[in-house]
Amino acid sequence: MNPHRRKLLVASLAGLVAAPALAQNRGSGIAELNPPQPVEAKDKIEVIEFFWYGCIHCYNLEPRLDVWLKKLPPDVEFRRVPAVFNDRWGHDAAIFYTLDALGLLEKLHRPLFDAIHRDRLNTASWPALSAWLERQGVDPKKFEATFKSFAVQAKAKRATRLTSDFRIDGTPAIAVHGRYTVSSSNDMLESVDKLIAVVRKHK
Repeated sequence: MNPHRRKLLVASLAGLVAAPALAQNRGSGIAELNPPQPVEAKDKIEVIEFFWYGCIHCYNLEPRLDVWLKKLPPDVEFRRVPAVFNDRWGHDAAIFYTLDALGLLEKLHRPLFDAIHRDRLNTASWPALSAWLERQGVDPKKFEATFKSFAVQAKAKRATRLTSDFRIDGTPAIAVHGRYTVSSSNDMLESVDKLIAVVRKHK
């Protein structure tokens, strides 16, 4: 391949989509899923962030992600899925879904991140987690009962399957409409924007 052709392939998403192996080999962080995964947002372009509360890179991404989400086009639907690689990550996934079940996710998602990375909260310690929940005005007993519920545990197990099905091997990672994944990098949100444009064009 001549240098001019190589430059074009690297610079354009069309080239990356046409040659996913080249994209991955050149460290773009973009991978094509084969086979593609089903999406829940049938009428919109689905974007999923795979994250872990204990991941410092996920925590550092949050401010940029907040700004990005405020500019999200109306034809794009964003959701978070806690990545699960082991029981420890599964525990935190259940915390995420418990907050969601209690209607507290929007209020406490970022404060929980702050508590873990700024204040060194150990979410695996029930006494420590309970004390933090009480400070947020949350009943620890109600939280624990919801945490152990079938619905929450089923969602945590599904998150485990999605982590595997989307071939996630690290966090943060972002999946675009079941077709592509983008791994952590300084320009990952820019790459996501480009992939959204590609999906929109061919949708």
